[in-house]
Amino acid sequence: MRLPKHIGIIPDGNRRWAKGQGMDKSEGYGHGISPGMSLYRMCRELGIGEMSFYGFTTDNTKRPSAQRQAFTRACVAAVEELAKEDASLLVLGNTKSPMFPQELLPFTARHDFGKGGMKINFLVNYSWEWDLGYKDETIGPGLKTAEVSRIDLIIRWGGRRRLSGFLPVQSVYSDFYVVDDYWPDFKREHVEDALKWYAAQDITLGG
Repeated sequence: MRLPKHIGIIPDGNRRWAKGQGMDKSEGYGHGISPGMSLYRMCRELGIGEMSFYGFTTDNTKRPSAQRQAFTRACVAAVEELAKEDASLLVLGNTKSPMFPQELLPFTARHDFGKGGMKINFLVNYSWEWDLGYKDETIGPGLKTAEVSRIDLIIRWGGRRRLSGFLPVQSVYSDFYVVDDYWPDFKREHVEDALKWYAAQDITLGG
């Protein structure tokens, strides 16, 4: 089966999942860490070379304080879990903002955990405007995520059918697969189905 070299992940639905469980919306983010690690291990076993995960966006920081603190803690905890594995991590986002977690600053240059291996790009306090240097309706001179390769397949959980500003340059020719289940309800079958679907696509890159 033809596999994508680079998979993008939009792990949506944490708040809606928490609400459905009778929890406060802020409690949903912590339940997204275990699915993320399961997905990482699954893709590592498959030999996927690179993955990009949406952590949180600068727009997300407009949410209530409890939610903002919760998703920031979840991002830091996710990196702490990844640090126990073999991976090559790069955290990408606006570090000049007070919303960027200081604990993740050391990883804004690529850092190998264990034996290194799969490239993991983690978008934290990210926005497409920051990435493109967009200001006063003008795009800046350099792409801040230039180290990140073109994405072959994007999988979004939570049923929403939009990119939400996810790596717009690298996503320009990505195939887009939507899982209706919420991210905390992650199952291996979600990814298996996405990969089978991707393998059946006619990849032309416009040619």
